[in-house]
Formats: sequence, structure tokens, C-alpha cells
Amino acid sequence: MKKLLAVFAGLLLLCNVALAAVNINTATPQQLEALKGIGPAKAKAIVDYRTKNGPFKTVDDLKKVSGIGDKTLDGLRKEISVSGASAAPAAKPATAKPAAAKPAAK
Repeated sequence: MKKLLAVFAGLLLLCNVALAAVNINTATPQQLEALKGIGPAKAKAIVDYRTKNGPFKTVDDLKKVSGIGDKTLDGLRKEISVSGASAAPAAKPATAKPAAAKPAAK
């Protein structure tokens, strides 16, 4: 029975980590950029908007930011919140090409 409870507690802990969201009212540009569909320009626009207008009251308020529409918001909805601590989202896959190797010094 103790093993079953330990497994159940572990699963609950994993669920909390998996369901953690990025708080768009407190997230840094780097945390915002880690979200799918948000690059440096959109992250800056989000931070600039909340600096000028105050905190977002709802997740839907994110559509007030230039460059964020229904499609982007729908893709982000499960990953963002307007309250709670910002959790670091899963890192985006690397898209940069590796640097070319330098020739060996003679």
C-alpha cells in the first residue's frame, strides 16, 4: 500500500510540473521566447505592452499585443497564465546551424 501511495504522489508531482504555465504578467523575455510561436520581437512586444498598460487581466488580453492573433493565442493557451509563478517552459529545439570549423593553425 505504501508503494502505491508513493507512486500516486510521484504522479501528482509530475502532473503539477507538466501543467505549470508561464505567467505572461511576470515572465522575462527569455521565458516568453521559450514558448512556441514567440520570438524575440513578440516577447519584447508583450513586455512593452504590459509595461505601458499594466498586467493582463485574462489570457485573451494577449491578443491586444501587436503580432498576436487568434491562431497564436490558441497555440499558447495551455502554456500561459495571468497568475502564479512563471515556470520555465520546455526549451525550443535548436534551429541554429553549427558554426563552421576554423582551419587549424600552422
